[in-house]
Amino acid sequence: MKKLSARRRHPLAAVVVLLLALLFSGGLYAVFAPTSKAEADETAQSLTIEEGKKLYSVGCASCHGTGGQGTSDGPSLVGVGAAAVDFQVGTGRMPAATSQGPQVPKKKNVYSQAEIDQLAAYIASLGAGPAVPTEEQYGPQGADIAKGGELFRTNCAQCHNFTGKGGALTHGKYAPTLEGVAPKHIYEAMETGPQNMPSFPDTTLSEKNKKDIIAYLDAVNSSKSESPGGLELGGLGPVSEGLFGWIFGLGGLIAVAVWVAARTAKAKKS
Repeated sequence: MKKLSARRRHPLAAVVVLLLALLFSGGLYAVFAPTSKAEADETAQSLTIEEGKKLYSVGCASCHGTGGQGTSDGPSLVGVGAAAVDFQVGTGRMPAATSQGPQVPKKKNVYSQAEIDQLAAYIASLGAGPAVPTEEQYGPQGADIAKGGELFRTNCAQCHNFTGKGGALTHGKYAPTLEGVAPKHIYEAMETGPQNMPSFPDTTLSEKNKKDIIAYLDAVNSSKSESPGGLELGGLGPVSEGLFGWIFGLGGLIAVAVWVAARTAKAKKS
């Protein structure tokens, strides 16, 4: 017993106890800390969704239904994803005006970005859909502008024309100009296909393809140089150019022909 008592009072006993205590506390932290962080993140997300639901009930439910199921005044929002909300609300297209034309125009948005994020989180909770893209997805880093121009002319120029100035569609609808549109919103439009526009998911246009197209539009819209083809007539494409040719070109020829005929008739009389 004396030997055992002496070992308990050994000078290194306190060090051993301290090491065991540190190992025990470190193990507890490793086990419980990640769970606590995950729970905190889940709580924060739940609060965001709850705030988004409140905003939705006030500003969106009258058209899209109390649960996003849609009504005769607005389509279902189940499965449209956060990207669709960020685009539609971020560009001011939603909430729509009570009286509108063939399509909903872009206007000044009425929600802050924090509120838009809350709305997007709530809509995303109703059903899986495209998420809001990150800056890495739509940023210019690593983009191929030449490839983007090729892809844009193949997939987008039919409506937006080759410089992205926009163009007319049928029944009063139109493809809006892409000049001054945020890269994030261009990416979201390709992902979700708003209004008359078809969607271009990653199976149709890859993430890299979308990045290339956005880089091309940025290069075209930010260029301060003169058009290499001369007078671009607003860059609206062959319709405006053909109209210009008919009115001014053919009109000029007719005016010259009338002038020559008048001079000839006058000469014969004299």
